[in-house]
Amino acid sequence: MTIQEQIFSAIKEYDTIIIHRHKRPDPDAIGSQMGLAAILKASFPEKKIFCVGKQYKSFEWLGVTDEIDDDVYKNALVIVVDTANQPRVSDDRYNQGKMLIKIDHHPNDDQFGDLMWVDDEASSTSELITVFYELFEDQLKMTDNAARVLYAGIVGDTGRFKYPATTSRTFAIAAKLTEYDFDASAINQIEDEIDLPLAHLAAYVYNNLTIHENGAAYVVLSNEVLEPFNLGDESTSAVVPLPGNLKEVVSWAILVEQKDETFRVRLRSKGPQINELAKKYGGGGHPLASGAIVESSQDIDSFIEDLDIVVDRYQDNL
Repeated sequence: MTIQEQIFSAIKEYDTIIIHRHKRPDPDAIGSQMGLAAILKASFPEKKIFCVGKQYKSFEWLGVTDEIDDDVYKNALVIVVDTANQPRVSDDRYNQGKMLIKIDHHPNDDQFGDLMWVDDEASSTSELITVFYELFEDQLKMTDNAARVLYAGIVGDTGRFKYPATTSRTFAIAAKLTEYDFDASAINQIEDEIDLPLAHLAAYVYNNLTIHENGAAYVVLSNEVLEPFNLGDESTSAVVPLPGNLKEVVSWAILVEQKDETFRVRLRSKGPQINELAKKYGGGGHPLASGAIVESSQDIDSFIEDLDIVVDRYQDNL
């Protein structure tokens, strides 16, 4: 049996299925979670299907998570989507079910679960959930809402179809999803929209971005800097792609100070592979999109020096 067949067999076996995704979610995390749930609810109406994890008001347009008691996990199948490592799983009860499945598109550095389907060449986990549906479409039902949220996840994780992981399969899947009854242009608009405080933060990022001669760039968003904008940490994710719009920038880091005075680092690249650098600083991710943690402001210079080394090596090999 293929891994997809094993997963489908487990889905058919269990009466209760609980779907988790990662902390500080993005459209792909929620889209793949809610999309899978919508497909399974339509296909198996007799089953109890739940989505759990912290709810964010800004993502209510994609769906709302369920609040369930601990005893619901007894004899349940738990599926974790779009989550590379266990500390990032939203709601730490994910390991209290009878069986655990991991479906993800990040490098499989943390191998957890009884079954794992990881394809790090896929654009998104929403793409994988759509592939899963297509493999068993004679037994599964796609709904308009499932197609809507899966499309939103693909749009989000491909950067509106401009990131390197976007393939012909990605375009084909997105095209098929748009055949369902939802407004794709409205999804694109929602994911592009920012409010005025975020626009001001975007201006700050451009005005304060440090760009080295080799193309490495970074900006530090301290608590002091962020306070006037009145934005939560999850909102800062919208400014992460901005440095990539500058032709002078090859690889960049957005360092966001946390309440405990550590810095969450969002790393992106147009060429240099930065996931090994992320691992050095307690993180990981894709070769061109990763995250890490810098423990204090005193460590920022060392991190930037390491980023310079990665970019210099890339430039030397061109």
